[in-house]
Amino acid sequence: MKAIWNGVTIAESDDIVTLEGNHYFPRESLKDQYTTFSNHRSSCVWKGQAQWLSLFVNGDMKPDAVWFYPEPSDAAKEIKGRVAFMPGVEVTE
Repeated sequence: MKAIWNGVTIAESDDIVTLEGNHYFPRESLKDQYTTFSNHRSSCVWKGQAQWLSLFVNGDMKPDAVWFYPEPSDAAKEIKGRVAFMPGVEVTE
């Protein structure tokens, strides 16, 4: 699968975990040259605390577009070390 934003593939992998309709890519598949810091944090009752990254591609910024759980709960351990994407980032086969 590929994650594409602003005409650029930002992540690509065949090793995808799907949880709650979101496709989680291995963290190492995310191209760091297209990410930038975000101080946004969120919480899920059963997955834990999420951290976020923004995307910066071809001069355009998409704030808080990527999320990950650095220390997910035991119930969500399959997404440890993985990232997922907000709507607007196209995920394709």
